[in-house]
Amino acid sequence: MHKLVFAVLMIVVWWMLQALQMDEEVAIGTLHEGKRAVDRAVHAAAQQTDRAKLELGILSIEPAQARAVADLYLQQNLRLNTDFSPRDDAFLRESVQIEVFEVINETETFPYTYRNARYDYEVTLDRPGVVMIAHLKYPRTFGVLAPVEWDLKGAAEMVY
Repeated sequence: MHKLVFAVLMIVVWWMLQALQMDEEVAIGTLHEGKRAVDRAVHAAAQQTDRAKLELGILSIEPAQARAVADLYLQQNLRLNTDFSPRDDAFLRESVQIEVFEVINETETFPYTYRNARYDYEVTLDRPGVVMIAHLKYPRTFGVLAPVEWDLKGAAEMVY
């Protein structure tokens, strides 16, 4: 009888370890998808040229247009509604928060080093660019993992 109880307990432990392994793999996949979405969003935002300044030979990003494009890219890549809450077909279950969105324009001296001590982030830009930090929460599949959250950071420069 004790061997049967031991076998049942071992099966339960094995299932929990298997669930943990699967949850970790999906979490890492979610992290990579989120990071790619942030990278795509900042790259698109950095290409929103202020045409009036460009006519004068000044490389500059239009901040409002950059934010709108970055939001759209993030929403499309992570399947979010306009308020950043997940759509029904999204994997995420909680809203994504944009913690930081900054446009670094021609008013700065380049190369410019952007620093954010709160998020322990530093990046050097050689020309006007965009910095974004988004907060994502991983929806655990089995509940074996402790809650997982990330501050995904991305930066991109204008391409000319």
